Amino acid sequence: MLLIVDDDNSVRVSLKLLLKRNGYDVAVAASPAEAIAFVRTSRPDLVVMDMNYTRTTTGEEGLTLLKQIKVFHPDVPVILITAWGNIPLAVEGIRAGAFDFITKPWDNQSLLGRISTALSLSSRADTGSQSTFDRSAIIGKDPQLTTVLDTIERVAATDAPVLILGENGTGKELIAEAIHKNSRRRNGPMVKVNLGGLSQSLFESEMFGYRKGAFTGAVTDREGRFAAAEGGTIFLDEIGDLDINSQVKLLRVLQEHTYEPLGDTHTRRADVRVVCATNADLNEMLAKGTFREDLFYRINLITVTLPPLRERRDDIPMLVDHLLGKVSAAAGREKPDVTAEAIELLKRQPWRGNIRQLANIVERTMLVTPGNTLDARDFLAQGLSAHTEEIKNIGRLESTEKAEIENALTASGGNLSRAAALLGITRQTLYRRLAKYDIKI
Repeated sequence: MLLIVDDDNSVRVSLKLLLKRNGYDVAVAASPAEAIAFVRTSRPDLVVMDMNYTRTTTGEEGLTLLKQIKVFHPDVPVILITAWGNIPLAVEGIRAGAFDFITKPWDNQSLLGRISTALSLSSRADTGSQSTFDRSAIIGKDPQLTTVLDTIERVAATDAPVLILGENGTGKELIAEAIHKNSRRRNGPMVKVNLGGLSQSLFESEMFGYRKGAFTGAVTDREGRFAAAEGGTIFLDEIGDLDINSQVKLLRVLQEHTYEPLGDTHTRRADVRVVCATNADLNEMLAKGTFREDLFYRINLITVTLPPLRERRDDIPMLVDHLLGKVSAAAGREKPDVTAEAIELLKRQPWRGNIRQLANIVERTMLVTPGNTLDARDFLAQGLSAHTEEIKNIGRLESTEKAEIENALTASGGNLSRAAALLGITRQTLYRRLAKYDIKI
């Protein structure tokens, strides 16, 4: 049962007809009071509600109603209806627990799609149903990574927008590909766009296309990235690099699911699933005003954060084996073995470039090393350092210990028993330390 709450009778009637034609059971409420009376005794599967009512245009009644619905049924998704100029109010509603928002006048197909997504996610959360999600392309068993995979498994079959966060080289594009390949759009195109490489002047023509004569140099028609992604997925990488003016234009498409190519008067519908990624701190950008809050809430219905490689070191042996398999197959060579010492060296590296850096080192080392075994020396020859932070710390500790032993020997006049007592160790342990640090008596 879906509940529609709006004080405008024409809105209630049109929404009810639309939803009933698409197979939904529908109840309506003409005021917040009627809506509360309904949710006190019944649990709707989803609520579509206006934010403004007859007594106010500030949205206070709508926010109050949203919070009251969440008290009775915290897990029921709520989709808000608001005017385009009142999007800040909708953002406030998202903060208060709303699932999504639409603007008036709404697009019927867009609204139906959002209702379907909300119900699908809610159903999966309630029933714990499992999909046939293929994880084979993702290498690793780290708990942080497993949490990410569990999340995208739950949402892949929906059209929910996903925001992927993580440092450069952590595999954000790979996660986006896994979402697409496990979605109902898997047979459609996946179009990848690096927004960091698009200037403000090129954004519209690149993303929405243009018609011949739209500007100087437009000698033919050209379709944009949204048209190329029709029926599939568009992956917007480095969305944190998008300038503020282009953010407004992108928000319009994501909100209305429509756009116009430059020089064209006909509106096109964008039937695409949006997956975004960035290594930027969007919360910091929100605070500085360099990233729009309404766009942020439009793209991050589902957010996952990929851990850096230094936080999943136990996955390195599996990743190395996988990477060597790919490189050796491409080179037509037998996959080499890797010694335990080499693996330990790799696990101690800081990997500031994450998996991308690891892949580069593994490929380079294999291609330039003769024989069928890679050891630590082979990797060191390709630029890795034996003096990782961990080894540096050990070196500092050893230097301190050696100085303490020498001071104890000086204070005891070279008497080993007294020196051991001063250090709080046995005479036998002192002998081993003298040998280790080559200290002559």
